[in-house]
Amino acid sequence: MKDIDEVSITQAVLAANRSGNPRLVKIMESLVKHLHEFAREVELTEEEWHQGIRFLTETGQMCDDKRQEFILLSDTLGLSTLVTALNNRKPPGCTEATVFGPFYVEDSPVVENGGDIANGARGIPCFVSGTVRGLGGEPVAGAEVAVWQSDDEGFYDVQRAGLDHLQGRGRVRTDATGAFHFRSILAVPYPIPYDGPVGRMLQALERHPWRPAHLHFKIEAESYERLITHIFRSDGPYLDSDAVFGVRSTLVSNWTSHPAGIAPDGSELDQPYYTLHHDFVLNRC
Repeated sequence: MKDIDEVSITQAVLAANRSGNPRLVKIMESLVKHLHEFAREVELTEEEWHQGIRFLTETGQMCDDKRQEFILLSDTLGLSTLVTALNNRKPPGCTEATVFGPFYVEDSPVVENGGDIANGARGIPCFVSGTVRGLGGEPVAGAEVAVWQSDDEGFYDVQRAGLDHLQGRGRVRTDATGAFHFRSILAVPYPIPYDGPVGRMLQALERHPWRPAHLHFKIEAESYERLITHIFRSDGPYLDSDAVFGVRSTLVSNWTSHPAGIAPDGSELDQPYYTLHHDFVLNRC
């Protein structure tokens, strides 16, 4: 029989966790050490422990096939950005990665180059173009470029109750020169969902829930590392206070405003529109 106290409990748990998958043992050992030291450092009360349990329970209860509250929690604590940075170290010159976000959808619509990914999403027209190249400058033909974004009210399609089709997202492939282009809508700032436990946490910490205007990109090509990133509007707010810490200076780009007239795809628009051009550089596997 062991006498367990506030100090010896840590070693007791570590001793119990020494068998099994070596990687899991290593992770659990570090987790237990830091978790126990955190409780000792702040002298965690029983009521605070209960509040923490309730918070995590409510976070899980907010998760479904359209919303991942735990990803929001990870994002707002900076853990998502930290894990992204640890796992996406790239040579200078490669496009930087950033957080994935909770609104990606597998198998989004395939769109031909020049097609419309907005698919009915409301917003100011925007024409996006770019290239995908390797670090040596070689064009990457046939790369799949998945894009997703919010509408002009800051909502993603999966947040719209009753919407029976996907909007503001799609997949295009680069041509032989590594180029791609598509029509969409202007990216706008929006708040992350703040009607749940993560939102209450931000409010208690007097933090805002806003993200700067951006497009999400996931680019995949044979023989190259996958890239998950954003491109941010240079003229918008919150670049220095992104609620999920996702901004990188190299990912900030200029959206150019144009008056009504002939758009890049040859159509005639009776309202102003925007264009964005951004080039991506992938690292070889």
